[in-house]
Amino acid sequence: MRILTVGKNDAGQRLDKFLTKAVKGLPLSMMYKQIRTKKIKLNRKRAEPNTMLKEGDEIQLFIKEEFFDAPEKDTSALFTLKPKLDICYEDENILLCNKRPGILVHEGDEAGDNTLILHIKAYLCQKGEYHPEDENSFAPALCNRIDRNTGGIVIAAKNAEALRVMNEKIRNDEIRKFYFCAVHGRMPKKADTLYGFLRKDSKHNTVEVTDTRLPGSKEIITKYRVVAEKGNESLLEIDLVTGRTHQIRAHLSHIGHSLLGDGKYGVNRADRERGYKFQALYAYRLVFDFANEESLLGYLKGRQVRLENKEIWFLKNFGI
Repeated sequence: MRILTVGKNDAGQRLDKFLTKAVKGLPLSMMYKQIRTKKIKLNRKRAEPNTMLKEGDEIQLFIKEEFFDAPEKDTSALFTLKPKLDICYEDENILLCNKRPGILVHEGDEAGDNTLILHIKAYLCQKGEYHPEDENSFAPALCNRIDRNTGGIVIAAKNAEALRVMNEKIRNDEIRKFYFCAVHGRMPKKADTLYGFLRKDSKHNTVEVTDTRLPGSKEIITKYRVVAEKGNESLLEIDLVTGRTHQIRAHLSHIGHSLLGDGKYGVNRADRERGYKFQALYAYRLVFDFANEESLLGYLKGRQVRLENKEIWFLKNFGI
């Protein structure tokens, strides 16, 4: 038998969700069977998979040791890696970073050590705010993500409660996201709200934007304002009302104004020759438009975090 004690960062989640992270070698079907047959108990009593955990709860697992033998991920890099972060805001609960174009946000086969989340974990480890050996199921995590070749502000949560609250705020559209982007052509209006429908093609990692709803599509709303014009190019500020995959790039391309440097939804050969190695898109401002101040992160209500213009590489091409 093993006993797992629910820590602060484990509390507030379902028993089954906790077990999938804390006992990685236990198959999902077996986990539910062991809960049903009382081989997994909570505080020495029968529990349901959806029972919410509280700090200090004890989970008794009368299961074979082999289920605990899943190889643990090597965390030594968190103490040896020299973190490279451009931090634009930090407090005891969250961390906001300016992710540079070309950097992956999450770990993957091709990423190696060059991922934003790995550098954040290393930073917090070396700062003494994250102790992976003491955690059953939590690790610092990103609340939003930005494409590899897009730059901008990314939010990371330092603890589980901050992660839950921030994810809820994002789902409830209580965080407004503003972008700068440079596009081909001059816009028909100085400001407008664009409506459409977006459908993902996961096989090719692309999306399709249409004016009418198609099976599997979701509504998108993109607001823009012309900030500057130079020749046959426009600099726009985007107020992202809905946040779908590749929404800005695909929506603007759909109306005939693809982003400079974007080879997926436009033709970027000439753009690259002019120095546009990445698509000209940057998430430069976040506004915490919270409905109330009652949550752990309520102190952020009404605040905004904005990058300086010099941090956005393509603004200089418009004299800004």
